[in-house]
Amino acid sequence: MTNNIIDTSKFGKVFISKTSPEYVIGDYANLLLKAKINNEFSLKNKTFIKANISWQHYFPACSTAPWQLDGVIRGLKSLKFSNLEIAHNGTVVVDAREGRDNNGFSRIENNLSVPSTVLDDPDQEWIQYFPKNKMLVLDKIYPEGIMIPKKLIKSNIIHLPTIKTHVFTTITGAMKNAFGGLLHQNRHWAHADIHNTLVDLLTIQYEIHENIFAVMDGTFAGDGPGPRAMDFKVKNIIMASYDQVAIDAISAKLMGFDPLSIPKLRIAHEKGLGIANPREINIEGEQIQNINWKFSSNKNTFASRIQKYIYWGPLKPLEKILLRTPLVNFAYFASNFYHNSFWLRFIGKKRVREAFKSKWGKLLLNYKIIKP
Repeated sequence: MTNNIIDTSKFGKVFISKTSPEYVIGDYANLLLKAKINNEFSLKNKTFIKANISWQHYFPACSTAPWQLDGVIRGLKSLKFSNLEIAHNGTVVVDAREGRDNNGFSRIENNLSVPSTVLDDPDQEWIQYFPKNKMLVLDKIYPEGIMIPKKLIKSNIIHLPTIKTHVFTTITGAMKNAFGGLLHQNRHWAHADIHNTLVDLLTIQYEIHENIFAVMDGTFAGDGPGPRAMDFKVKNIIMASYDQVAIDAISAKLMGFDPLSIPKLRIAHEKGLGIANPREINIEGEQIQNINWKFSSNKNTFASRIQKYIYWGPLKPLEKILLRTPLVNFAYFASNFYHNSFWLRFIGKKRVREAFKSKWGKLLLNYKIIKP
């Protein structure tokens, strides 16, 4: 349990709804209404909507869905939220500005008159942050100081993850969505101890944010070596919760994983940062007790296999040399070449075309997502 007071009264509840392309915008608004977010959040505070750009190219389930961003913004505005801003994260291997365009976000932002910020832009101020609570690993990974975006302090935050697997963390989800927003370009230093890192980031979130909420999209769900080189399944589920641990636990359960076997969820549960035991989580709406999609996160890409050798395998003694010197640029090049030149061209584009053939295809076209 953290030293500062956490309102645990909203823990252990997840709102779930089935949806369809015809009703998804209203269904997102209805989730916000059921959660009474306008009563829980101070409307005077800036509310950041933390979108997820895991790839600058559109791929189903990889990044925040366009209708997810659209539906949440419209739902918030209908509840009298006016001080809104969208926060995007870039990485050394993902161009967030290109991703905004290719995932339909720029058009949505312009149409709904909501400003956006790429947190890694040079004009954004990052400050040294000294957590009030004891860190598990971040103070050791970054002994010179933990740097966070100044503008996120004292704000409300709404995370927009998708339901998908991940090569390093089994699942992504709400907790992982803070990884891109709260850590700077050297965030890859934390991959070797990623689960404890995500628990530390959740601790920091409770310290710096006035309120935290997550809205998760499972219209397309990602299965395989995520967050990019996945297959996708149409699942037509959307979820929301004030409890970042609980919503991740339920997404894990849907995909067929035991939430308490995933270290980040178990550790956060044990520290009192949320509820990870599905038996202790109250589902409001669509009941999912008997659902098991039988997803797998055991598959690897060539890139992720090499990364695992560095973080946990035979190349571990060379980690600092490979990742904290100019040699790291070879890793960036390899990742970009594999995902953007090989995998997307020979495997990914065919899967994207299949998404356009699904019942969500027309909506993708409405958001001007380009069909390959």
